[in-house]
Amino acid sequence: MALTTIGFDADDTLWQNEAFFRLTQDRFTALLGDYAPADHLHDRLLAAERRNLGHYGFGIKGFVLSMIETAIEVTESRVPATVIAEIMAAGREMLRHPIELLPHARDAVEALSGPYRVVLVTKGDLLDQERKLAQSGLGELFHAVEIVSDKTTPVYTNIFARHGTGANQAMMVGNSLKSDVLPAIGAGSWGVHVPHGLTWALEHAEPPLGHARFHTLSDLGGLADLVEQIQSNHHL
Repeated sequence: MALTTIGFDADDTLWQNEAFFRLTQDRFTALLGDYAPADHLHDRLLAAERRNLGHYGFGIKGFVLSMIETAIEVTESRVPATVIAEIMAAGREMLRHPIELLPHARDAVEALSGPYRVVLVTKGDLLDQERKLAQSGLGELFHAVEIVSDKTTPVYTNIFARHGTGANQAMMVGNSLKSDVLPAIGAGSWGVHVPHGLTWALEHAEPPLGHARFHTLSDLGGLADLVEQIQSNHHL
């Protein structure tokens, strides 16, 4: 078989995520509107997030800490404690937000979980990702769940060796070219890009156009057919 294992990203592939970050960021800029314009705050916050990834990793907690750090910086350490409290409350709200599955998410995972090993590969806060998976109702469909600190080519090589028959017989499906597609293709897998309307600036990358193992789908509704097509072509 050309394919034995299908990896799925979670946030903004199976369920909404970035939309809640954007709403919280808007709340953040409103709280600090007396100190700096929105565009400046966005730039400073993004710079703090980029700086802090190596310390805090991906996810809501790192985002909240970056907002607090930015608030301290732009107010020259004069930010009121009430604003810090509001930022922390916004983070807690994000951690409690109910899961909203994206179109065709359940059908796609269900269709492939019988014939293939399906693996959830996600990064972010361990507790938050576990909560979202539990609330999604998709947990029982996955043969394995990997919550990693970052998604790199060696990480995919390792995951698909442990949970499948190697990266060259695996596919990774996700909304991020930088995290889901490029490193998986680098490991020898197929990479399927399912764009989301909102993508975090730090996840932007150029598509590997022309690569034999790169595909793009408008949504997860076409995934099962794509997998079948790849298998058919392999048998020709």
